[in-house]
Amino acid sequence: TVIDVREPDEYTEAHVPGARLIPLGEVAERADEVPDGETVYVVCARGARSMRAAEHLAGLGRDVVNVGGGTIAWIEAGHPTVPGDAPG
Repeated sequence: TVIDVREPDEYTEAHVPGARLIPLGEVAERADEVPDGETVYVVCARGARSMRAAEHLAGLGRDVVNVGGGTIAWIEAGHPTVPGDAPG
């Protein structure tokens, strides 16, 4: 599972295929949407926002990994992205 914590406009421009959008400002109130019992990857643009979200979710007992370099590093590495507001 991949959770994207960027803002909706950033997400619709391009995101990791399958990533679900939960903006950083909504992570605390929507934490129940983050799967428990599996590793969840948290991504933003470069890694700072996802680090904050990952720290919060880890504090709730979730198994989370901050994706260092974020979506920008993903794109620069040549991996595919999906436009639009659906996970894809």
